[in-house]
Amino acid sequence: LRKILILLHVSTCVVVGKTLMILFPNAMKRYILKQGEKSRMNENPKFSYENWGPTFFSFNYLLFVLKVKWKRLEDEAFEGHPAPNTPVVTFNGEVCHLFDFMQDNRPLILNFGSCT
Repeated sequence: LRKILILLHVSTCVVVGKTLMILFPNAMKRYILKQGEKSRMNENPKFSYENWGPTFFSFNYLLFVLKVKWKRLEDEAFEGHPAPNTPVVTFNGEVCHLFDFMQDNRPLILNFGSCT
């Protein structure tokens, strides 16, 4: 039921967004660029709006957003609760679990980076 509700919500957003892009292309471009400023996406001169802007509200966009939102339904981590023993993949491609990296009473620190 939750997947169906997410499908309806995301599909509605994509249809409305695509309609607005057709009816008001300049206003939607300004809106999308404004959203890009929040993530600092617009700071890369090689990453122009013409390369990625038209992909918003496309069928591939719909599938990607659905995949992400459906995957979040499986989330097990909640604030104030113990961390789940999430599967992770090492640089060698070996699948293990997060708790496998814990040593005695030492805290486990996770560091997430970015390739920008």
